[in-house]
Amino acid sequence: MRAAMAAPLACALPAWARAATPPADDESMARFIAGLPKAEFHVHLEGTLEAEMKFALAQRNGLSLPYATVEEMKRSYIYHDLPSFLKIYYDGMQVLLTEQDFYDLAYGYLSKAASQNVLYAEMFFDPQEHLKRGVPIEAVIGGITRARADAAKTIGIESQLILCFMRDLSAESAMEALDAALPHKDKLIGVGLDSDEKDNPPEKFAEHFAKARAAGLHVTMHCDVNQENTLEHIRTALVDLQAERIDHGGNIVQSPELMALAKSKGIPFTVCPTFSGKVMEDGHPINALREMLDAGLKVSVNSDDPAYMGSEYITEVLVRAQKDSALTPAELVRIERHAFETAWIPEAQRDGYLAKLEAYAQDWGVTA
Repeated sequence: MRAAMAAPLACALPAWARAATPPADDESMARFIAGLPKAEFHVHLEGTLEAEMKFALAQRNGLSLPYATVEEMKRSYIYHDLPSFLKIYYDGMQVLLTEQDFYDLAYGYLSKAASQNVLYAEMFFDPQEHLKRGVPIEAVIGGITRARADAAKTIGIESQLILCFMRDLSAESAMEALDAALPHKDKLIGVGLDSDEKDNPPEKFAEHFAKARAAGLHVTMHCDVNQENTLEHIRTALVDLQAERIDHGGNIVQSPELMALAKSKGIPFTVCPTFSGKVMEDGHPINALREMLDAGLKVSVNSDDPAYMGSEYITEVLVRAQKDSALTPAELVRIERHAFETAWIPEAQRDGYLAKLEAYAQDWGVTA
């Protein structure tokens, strides 16, 4: 399975990716984006479980799936809101049972990301969903950690792991997951908050974030777009819970006060245009990425749950975002600079990534 998932690394800046002048048409823009050194912070590992791998893992684990073919399974990925998406997402996890399953899942994503010139990734995972099925935390974290080490060694992509609390499950369940994971905190970089936000405000997990922070972990949290009390939740995350990063958070463009606060605190936002790129105001869509960039917020662009979103990984997401948000080459470089600047990594590692990004921009004659 691992051999089938392996992919060539694009970090060497192939000849086709170089140019003397900035990209000026769709074809050259696509080449520019493909070769652009990237980081990704908002990707759910379980959301990278492609249908092909789902079938392979089900067969290996002696499970039956309610679909005859990969194509039939993909056609079932129909959702119209967050709850309907989450049902499909949770159902898909049932095939993940062993440490090797989690290894294959993580190595598969990292191979794909590396092939799209992602140099560094911080990946979410949802341990509560696995623990409640009897899968030990050691198998989950152990498999992912082995995959991270092998991917760094063999294909050159570095990565970190973020434990997410599933906000639509109980606070007690989240604390149990945190307690189970803390003996392995050296394999984690932070904690986050995901899943259905309705009736599950950030303060429900205040104790969890405090405990994780005391253990030396970073803190981020989802503030999904167009939710009830969205701006109140963003304020709570920024002020009361002292989040270091906001995932999604597009509705902040509706509050000049909160935008000013986020800018003053240097808070980065992980925007996922495929799923949450539009903020609704008075029945009209607002392009969240465009507005956030224009307001001077630190934003990165990310793929979220690509296996359930047309298998569009970060390059495809950036190509689409470039068109939808009229991003210039300089803005694309700025987005990746934001990403590397706000990564939870040592300064020397950050400087190395930024140097590669600046060299790439110079190769293309892009001044950012």
